[in-house]
Amino acid sequence: MHYDIISAFIKSMRGSDPNAAVYYLARMLEGGEDVKFIARRMVILASEDIGLANPNALLLATSCFQGVQMIGMPEARILLSQTAIYLATSPKSNASYLAINKAIDLVKKRPTDPVPLHLRNAPTGLMKDLGYGKSYQYSHDYNQNFVIQEYLPDELSGTSFYQPGKNVAEEKIRIHLKELWKDKYGF
Repeated sequence: MHYDIISAFIKSMRGSDPNAAVYYLARMLEGGEDVKFIARRMVILASEDIGLANPNALLLATSCFQGVQMIGMPEARILLSQTAIYLATSPKSNASYLAINKAIDLVKKRPTDPVPLHLRNAPTGLMKDLGYGKSYQYSHDYNQNFVIQEYLPDELSGTSFYQPGKNVAEEKIRIHLKELWKDKYGF
């Protein structure tokens, strides 16, 4: 039942049910589950299932993991409960998880697309002569610390990996990115 209980715990937090999350947490604690195992799983959930919908979730989950290592049981149960409730009640987004998976899938198919010359480092004279770093535009020299330039390999121009999730926090990100990139990435 070890894996069934942790699965129910994670799915309860993902499903925004703090009551079920605390129940399964109590079952794990009373069953003698390693508190570090529970805390590690909450760190994963904070990034995989909450992500940029509430970036503080990852900070709290990481702090919880560190805290349970410092204090142990029985007090660790309080940190775990607080974190489980916070994660369960947070808005959810798996957009970062989807983005990295999409990028990894593309890299597996196209592992050698060249880095654009203007983004390459030029530590030697030869590299400078070959055009490495030439025409790079330093974002902080421009209005709003942004300038339109290509960052992906030419063959991948316009490829979108990250699409903001449908939640309040990421809607702000979507609006900001749309203002910057216009229609390039479909924000």
